[in-house]
Amino acid sequence: MIEPTLQTIAAYAEKALLYEVSLSPKPGLVDRLTNGAHQDMDYDTFIDSITGLRPFFMRYLQAGFKHHGTMAQLFTQLRQIGIEAEAAMLKATAGINTHKGANFSFAILLGATGYYLQQSSAIIFSPEDSQTIVQLASEMTTALVEKDFQQLPAKKNLSYGEKLYLEYGLTGIRGEAVAGYPSLIELSLPYLRKRSEEATEIRLLRTLIYLMSEVEDGNLLHRGGYQMWQLVQMECKKIHQEKLPAEEFLDELVRYDRLLIQRNLSPGGSADLLALSIFFGFLEELFYSSSGINVYPMPQTVFK
Repeated sequence: MIEPTLQTIAAYAEKALLYEVSLSPKPGLVDRLTNGAHQDMDYDTFIDSITGLRPFFMRYLQAGFKHHGTMAQLFTQLRQIGIEAEAAMLKATAGINTHKGANFSFAILLGATGYYLQQSSAIIFSPEDSQTIVQLASEMTTALVEKDFQQLPAKKNLSYGEKLYLEYGLTGIRGEAVAGYPSLIELSLPYLRKRSEEATEIRLLRTLIYLMSEVEDGNLLHRGGYQMWQLVQMECKKIHQEKLPAEEFLDELVRYDRLLIQRNLSPGGSADLLALSIFFGFLEELFYSSSGINVYPMPQTVFK
């Protein structure tokens, strides 16, 4: 009986990534309307990437559900599957990195979800269930930052995240995992749980701007440096706090998208956290719709 539940949850992960890339307009990010600040990828690239990752979501869940060792051992197993998933992603996109960070987090969180389902048979999850899952993710990765970063000074080829750690002491998505994804538990999920009559797309776009105003975004830091990241946070705080009506809010996002494109800035870290938030939203049925995403009409200024 567990197999249909795992299949449903694996589909939630895929849908979460599809929802995230389809949200429009997203400042600086690839969406249905523009490529944002990216010259090497577009909407179709993301669809190809998600298709490449699809089989691995079920594998992550099954690994967690069948696991009976330590949480550290589960993480090692998930990381190995994740390496295979990343290779499949890169093959699907001809070498373009679209979802490396998201794949890392979905491996951990789906593995944790599968492990949690050893004790629970629920399909609809409560906020307490979500909290337990991210706590399991934290237990799984407790030594991750120290282990991954301790040899960096002697390493020749560094990833973006490793460079940010050495330059700013920022731990990125690894730090989120170790801390139990506080950006989800303390920011985006409480925001999404608030009752709203707005279309799902507007709610999720507002959540993105909220995340951009608060979280450590390694993509922004990599592209623009510390001061530009701080500027984007300040600008997004202003947009978030204005609480503009939906049509005005969309027009503001179109304007801000153009500005971030001019600055060559893309908040990819915030986008990954949004995708994870959408996944938990599906688990908790925060915006369930049998017909999928409720798309708000695009403002006319998009096409001018």
